[in-house]
Formats: sequence, structure tokens, C-alpha cells
Amino acid sequence: MSDQFDVAVIGLGAMGSAAASHLAARGAKVIGFDASFPAHVLSSSHGDSRLIRLGYFEDPSYVPLLKRAYENWWALENRLRETVLTLTGVLQIGKPDGKIVSGTKSSCALYGLAHQVLDSDEMRNRFPAFALDDDEVAVLDPQGGYLRPEAAIMGYIRLAASDGAVFHFGEKVLRIETDETGVTIVSATDRYRASKVIVATGSWISELVPTLRDHAVPIRQVVAWYQPKDGFVTTPQRMPAFLRDEGVESFFGFPMIGVDGIKVGQHAHFRETIDPDRPNPPVNDADVALLDDFISRRLPAAAGLRVRAITCRYTMLPSEDFLIDLLPSDPRIVVASPCSGHGFKFTSVIGEILADLALNGETALPIKAFSFQKLLHFSVR
Repeated sequence: MSDQFDVAVIGLGAMGSAAASHLAARGAKVIGFDASFPAHVLSSSHGDSRLIRLGYFEDPSYVPLLKRAYENWWALENRLRETVLTLTGVLQIGKPDGKIVSGTKSSCALYGLAHQVLDSDEMRNRFPAFALDDDEVAVLDPQGGYLRPEAAIMGYIRLAASDGAVFHFGEKVLRIETDETGVTIVSATDRYRASKVIVATGSWISELVPTLRDHAVPIRQVVAWYQPKDGFVTTPQRMPAFLRDEGVESFFGFPMIGVDGIKVGQHAHFRETIDPDRPNPPVNDADVALLDDFISRRLPAAAGLRVRAITCRYTMLPSEDFLIDLLPSDPRIVVASPCSGHGFKFTSVIGEILADLALNGETALPIKAFSFQKLLHFSVR
């Protein structure tokens, strides 16, 4: 049995690594576990880029957390002395009354966020990579851009280690045992004691939190990269990152920010459930046909050679919101499943929140909407 730790963090992807860093920076004695190695190919946080935007169409209640997230991303960059967040602007495109455009405008109006509404003619002149229908518009969020997920995760781990955190990679946690004096983390090789534990295991969350077995659903996600026909109009200076409302579904994408070219994907793809313990299913003809069709219609200047396509995974909750809460049956266990395909941009603030919950049992940041109570209520409606 190892020495007592203040907090054990299980899962060292985006949220777990950020939590470990925030905890260690506050002087907590931290131990972290990951069954593999951070940002591995079965994780939800690899693939060179993630969107970040301030005008949040999903729900204006996310905006205060985003404001704090930006502050924390810049603080991370200052400590690392490297770039994690790059501002390109983000275009949110669709019909004026569609969910993405109307939701973005609502968030911007409520919080007084800077933005521009561009009609199809203005888009053709200013951002010629995009093809809009005559009745579509785009909302430009100048604070939007992209994050480098691998750099963020490895940066948090380096900082946490420099502040005294201990990490065990390649060590799978099998179960969590609690008693009146604390928590025991049982791995495949040893047992460890801690006062509190954070569970942030992504698509494996229900293995250690069985309450989530019918709620947190891992699904398959596919993204592809294309070498553009016109490299001039697809640079970050001329092509912001974007979200595209296609009615029932939506697409996302990034300009030329790496050697592989333009990256695009459909949010939640075909919503196919997967077994998290098996390799991600390979890319198939239907996957690439979907993305090839989208880029040829909506980004014709970028519809060049498809360089590669990969599968990764989302973990979806029924409401597509986050879950960040103390386990109702034992508040010494903090649960973080803040995925649903749009969580990475919040990593820097969720790490702070998880540290608050583990050390203080509460946080001043607004997370009431991400509770077990709301999740279970939503699921039985």
C-alpha cells in the first residue's frame, strides 16, 4: 500500500491532465493514472486541432466558463512559453433562423460579445473558400480559433510533474474502494490511498462509475484532411475555422494549419456506438463519401486530394451537455465526463473546477447545469 495522497486522478487525457496540473500548482499531493499514454489513438483528444469559440450557439450559459477558459489557456501558454491557442476567428454558418446562427447571435447579444454578421455576397468577397447559398449568412466570432490538444495535454502533465505530481502511465485502475478514512485506488499492480479521487476516463467512464452505464455512450467520430486546390485562400489568414449548419447535422473544419491540409468532420458523424475496449473501427467508404461530398459542395477551393482520414471517439450524454459533479453516493469521488463532442475547449477551466471540487467540495464557477441531478432527470423524460 502506497503513501496517502491528497487527490488521485484517474485518466490523464484533457480533463485529467488539467486537473492534475491545477491541483499540483496549489500544493496538493497528487497521483495520476492512465491505462495508456496521454493523447493516444483511442483517446478523445488527439488529432492536432480543436475548435474554440466565445459566441456559443449551444447555450449562452457556457459563455462565462469560456471566458475563464480563455484566461486559463493564456496562463498555460505563459507557463509553458509556447503556443497552445491560436486565434483565426471562427465562422458559424447557416440559415439566419437555424440553430447555429441564431444561437450564436443570442449568446453574443446576451454577453455583449464582438461579432460580425456577413451575408453570402460579403462572404464571397472576404472569405472565398466558402460556398454559401444566397439565403445563408455567417457570424464571425473574432475571438475564435483552434487549440493544439497534444501540446495542451503534454504541457499540463509537464507542469504538474514539475510541481510534484506523480504519474503512473500504462497502469489501469480496476476499481475504487471507499471507507471511513479515505479512498483506495486498486490498479492491476498495486493499491494506493487518497483522500479524494477524480475520475476522468473518457469513453471508459462507466467502468469506474457504473451509474453512467446507460448514459455516457461512446460513439465513433471520423475526420479527414485535404490538400486544397487553392492554397492561397485556405491559409488561416484568409480562411477562419468554422462550424456549418446543415439542418439536422452540422460540420466543423479548420484552415491549412499543418502539412496534411484542411481538416473537416461532421459532429457526431453517424452516431454509431462503439466498444471502448476495442480498436476504433476503420474508416469506410460511407465515411469518406460523406466528407468528400461536404467539402466539394461547401469548400470547393479546399476540395483537393484527400490525404488521410481517421476514426476517433466522442462520449455522448443524452443532453449533449457535460457532467462535472460529485458522485451522489460518495462526494469524495469527483466525476468528469465533459465530452459530448464539444468539451476540449473548456479543458483549462474544467481542470480548475475539478481541483476546486476535489479540495473544497464546491466551486464558485457556474456548473449547476452539469450535475448528476440534471443528467438523470433529462434521461427519464
